[in-house]
Amino acid sequence: MKTTKWAIDPSHSEITFKVKHLMISNVKGEFKTFQATIDGEDFTKSTISVKIDASSISTNNNDRDTHLKSDDFFEVEKYPEITFVSTSFKKTNDDEFKLVGNLTMKGATREIALDVEFGGYMKDPYGNEKAGFSISGKLNRKDFGLNWNAALEAGGVMVSDEVKIFGEVQFVKQQS
Repeated sequence: MKTTKWAIDPSHSEITFKVKHLMISNVKGEFKTFQATIDGEDFTKSTISVKIDASSISTNNNDRDTHLKSDDFFEVEKYPEITFVSTSFKKTNDDEFKLVGNLTMKGATREIALDVEFGGYMKDPYGNEKAGFSISGKLNRKDFGLNWNAALEAGGVMVSDEVKIFGEVQFVKQQS
């Protein structure tokens, strides 16, 4: 018996994040290159796997992106991938779920929980079956060794420890 497999549609998906800067506003960024799969028809019993190219980080500022790729943050030369593998996907409300899994970033693996809204199924004009999800959550970057910061003269720090993460993703059912 074959298992149903879903693959991310990268042209209709995004993985973004926001982090407080100077304690007064958010800086937004994204990862431009990533892959994800869901193995199984019933998402609540499936394994969800994500691989992100850490060097694909973009905040629309080349100097900041270069700093984020350095040893102060992601250390992309040594740790080229960020991965996530689910351990559970439980329904919490009508179209709302809690996705729990292991996130590995910069050599550290921690369990994180994400809120997921299931957008539903739809066939595209080419007959491909798609499933859509909106994902949100947060993590402490220091749990993953992303420790760089600078104290501000007026108090506080340059970059918040809390990072808010978001995903708007579509998966395409693969032909067996």
